[in-house]
Amino acid sequence: MTLLKIEALDAYYGASKILHGISVSVRRGEQIALIGRNGMGKTTLLRSLMGLVDRCGRIQLDKHDITGAVPEHIAQRGVTLVPEGRGIFGSLSVIENLVMAARVGSDGRRAWTLERILALFPRLHERRRHSGQQLSGGEQQMLAIGRALMTNPDLMLIDEATEGLAPLVAQDIWRTLGVMRGEGVATIVVDKDIRNLSRIADRIIVLSKGAIVFEGTPENLRGQPEVLERHLGI
Repeated sequence: MTLLKIEALDAYYGASKILHGISVSVRRGEQIALIGRNGMGKTTLLRSLMGLVDRCGRIQLDKHDITGAVPEHIAQRGVTLVPEGRGIFGSLSVIENLVMAARVGSDGRRAWTLERILALFPRLHERRRHSGQQLSGGEQQMLAIGRALMTNPDLMLIDEATEGLAPLVAQDIWRTLGVMRGEGVATIVVDKDIRNLSRIADRIIVLSKGAIVFEGTPENLRGQPEVLERHLGI
């Protein structure tokens, strides 16, 4: 069942057009990997879906038109963003960061609770009384994802999921994405780790200069190495 439908989406920063006619659909519970070189529009696409940049075209979420909606209304309909830089509140404790985001999902469910998030991330449980600014980068990323899950979302957007994280911490993030997939949370994930993205993703989308140049399964992409060479240099 289609959760998100994007049609002919353009996005702008001032007079600069960044996205060019993006059209894609996301099914409920589907995990999409979004890859491309730096500056190709990945972050802009996520920000467009949250209503954080000027855009035109059409965005439907669960058959509701959210093209012109403001971020808080999009969030109320079940979309959450884990931005690059995480955006946690450094003066608040781990628990306070989590609890402040808690709400029921768009269908009234409460699958993700404080207790479940702390069980999912044992390190956060250990550090639950520490302030956000006392956490390592990896712990902050766990907290950002945990906080997003506390909104009981239908769709999570994650920008640079494991960028700069230690390998063991990154493994925890990939494991968590697998858990989310099993729980039916749709995700669009931006990251540079193509190997792990290919392991968790149902589909991979490659952006170049603000346009989709490839969309298909990880197996499809492996069968087209020229796409990776041309658009990612690998």
